[in-house]
Amino acid sequence: MAEITAAMVKDLRDRSGAGMMDCKKALNETGGDFEAAIDWLRAKGLATAAKKSGRVAAEGLVGVAVQGTKGAVVEVNSETDFVAKNDQFQSFVRAVTKLAIETGDDVETILAAGYPGGEGSVSETLTNNIATIGENQSVRRAATVSVDQGLIASYVHNATAEGLGKIGVLVALESAAPADQLAALGKQLAMHIAAANPLALSEADLDPAVVERERGIAREKAASSGKPAEIIEKMIEGGIRKFAQENTLLGQIFVIDGKTKVSDVVAQAGKAAGSPITLKRYVRFQLGEGIEKAQSDFAAEVAAAAGKQ
Repeated sequence: MAEITAAMVKDLRDRSGAGMMDCKKALNETGGDFEAAIDWLRAKGLATAAKKSGRVAAEGLVGVAVQGTKGAVVEVNSETDFVAKNDQFQSFVRAVTKLAIETGDDVETILAAGYPGGEGSVSETLTNNIATIGENQSVRRAATVSVDQGLIASYVHNATAEGLGKIGVLVALESAAPADQLAALGKQLAMHIAAANPLALSEADLDPAVVERERGIAREKAASSGKPAEIIEKMIEGGIRKFAQENTLLGQIFVIDGKTKVSDVVAQAGKAAGSPITLKRYVRFQLGEGIEKAQSDFAAEVAAAAGKQ
């Protein structure tokens, strides 16, 4: 069994919101497995849903661009937040994001493409930027959306500059409705997505592995109730339905009014516009999500360094 350290307990408490003693017990019960400990706490009703991304660690910028009925969002990472304010870095992110509309969302294809207005490739320009700015940088990921007819709405939260910030959202609305009405709806939906961070568009789009994980947690919660098996199964399915409603865009309550489901908001907008509106797809990039930054103990590092001398 892995040694359960105070740092592990503190990290689990920060992630789960549970008490220190409960966190220590969870880690002991799961042999120090962090994700399993979170599930253990949730099954006991001691923690909220785990934030899979953990603490946001990477710096840099998320770029968003729209051209006609196509849009792209790109994340470019740097070592420090200071670089995100650098004009050269911002120009690079903006150019690469616009380029992604043409090349698609494969990062290797983007890097191999010619840099807009430059003599070399995107990869070569990036290498030059690293040398001149003096800090490592990387094009981490990209995504594109499009519609045959309709509009791509965009939103940047915590914008550093036009089209650049910490959270970038694209919303694809397929419809023959007037552009101004689609733009108004799209902007509100994009703001909702930035705030609510849904896991998927609809229940059918949820990752089966995530659903099964939630089912396991719901089953353990229900089993402790002491109710008959048939009631327990209903409790489990009810828990899954609630999870799906809270974590899918179409099932969530619209943050703008706090009472209407997003699916109903879209339907009502279509009626008002005189043309059906389909929320075809959305993309939400948050800077650094899914990247864990190594936490260093400065005092320990100094002590270790002193011991080597």
